[in-house]
Amino acid sequence: MIYPQCRLSLISLGLLLVVSSAFAGDAMVTWPTGWEVEPLPAPTAAQGQPSVQMRQRAVKNDQNGNPIMVMELTQTQLQAGHDVNVQSVLLEMRKSIQINFARDGFQSVCSKVHEGTLSALPSLETTCSITQNGGHVMTQTLVAAATKDTAWSLSYAGSADGYEATKEEVQHIRDSLQLVVGH
Repeated sequence: MIYPQCRLSLISLGLLLVVSSAFAGDAMVTWPTGWEVEPLPAPTAAQGQPSVQMRQRAVKNDQNGNPIMVMELTQTQLQAGHDVNVQSVLLEMRKSIQINFARDGFQSVCSKVHEGTLSALPSLETTCSITQNGGHVMTQTLVAAATKDTAWSLSYAGSADGYEATKEEVQHIRDSLQLVVGH
């Protein structure tokens, strides 16, 4: 069961959402058969803050209907003149995950933030292994990318076995992302 992870995934994305807003039609995801996809409601923006227009979550379930992997993609348009420090955002996301897992009795160890790609964009990412009583129970990866006017975050997490079992499928989803840059 990965319910604490799902909650933390949303918290992680929330940190990036504070700095940006979205266009629903700009990001395209090709979800493989067997993934349940749902658009998520956009949170209400505070006065003077951008609002998120599009968030999408997809869940891969096992044969018994239990989630083994959850992915969330958020695309946001930045306010004019706003410059996102992607590394700082990702470090805050990672810190939030670690704090929240600790509150729920889990320990987490995350990789150093390293370069990657999200679609064709340079990105930063980190992967966290979550343990309880010394046993590896789940893994979560956080990815963030930004251009001068748009920011994206991708978070995916699953049970220890589910993460490994869906690794190739998740990479295929990441590779198939089509992010539109510039407006």
